[in-house]
Amino acid sequence: MKRLITFLLVPLVLVALLAGYLTLAWNWSYSSGERAGWVQKLSKKGWFCKTWEGELALVSMPGAPLEKFTFTVVDEQVAESINRVIGRRVALHYEQKVGLPSTCFGDTRYYITRVTLADDISLSPGVVVRPQQPDALPAPTAPTTTAPAASAP
Repeated sequence: MKRLITFLLVPLVLVALLAGYLTLAWNWSYSSGERAGWVQKLSKKGWFCKTWEGELALVSMPGAPLEKFTFTVVDEQVAESINRVIGRRVALHYEQKVGLPSTCFGDTRYYITRVTLADDISLSPGVVVRPQQPDALPAPTAPTTTAPAASAP
């Protein structure tokens, strides 16, 4: 009877410890912050555990080499929001998670929690470019046609 209890109790304790560790690793963030740039790739990948994986192109100054920020999205609504703004400058809020044991949780450590459009483009300290919004463009005017002047006889 003691062997049966030990045989059942040891695996249960190990499973409980593993579940506790995974819960702690998933809910604890090592760091959080925002990155701004242009989303250039977002795709859903994985054999069994499908996650959205993407790349954000970061440009710190004109002429500087392009840096890529790779990220993971697990929330479908956040992935939809990112898909709607691909090609526009955005700010991605991320949480960095460390200690997750497999790629089933995502290919990167950076998990995106929300996305917002970034209006200002900072070129250097004190120099900011504000792109013109599409709705701020003047409304097109209807073309006017004039009848040719009648010649006098």
